[in-house]
Amino acid sequence: MVKPEHIQFNAEQFNTATAIMRALAHPLRLRLIALLQTHQPASVQTIYTEMDIEQSVASQHLRILRDAGLVYTQRRGKFVEYLLHEPLLLQAGLVAAKLIKP
Repeated sequence: MVKPEHIQFNAEQFNTATAIMRALAHPLRLRLIALLQTHQPASVQTIYTEMDIEQSVASQHLRILRDAGLVYTQRRGKFVEYLLHEPLLLQAGLVAAKLIKP
């Protein structure tokens, strides 16, 4: 049996990781991320129109992704546009891949 690596427990890091994984654990947010991969930057209007959802629903899910650090905003005139935080998404994907390997 392989001995597990020693992990230094850091509550702040685990809380951050939990927020990221919870944000990624919703099918609509995964669709939103997929949309942003092809349409970024994108305004809330573009997002809810492309996804055929209510504006309030899009805003709620964007807030969760933003709070987790998975998306960020930039202002263009009077519009706020959303972009993916690609390095963090890549890290989350690598961690998830390690967790599901036997």
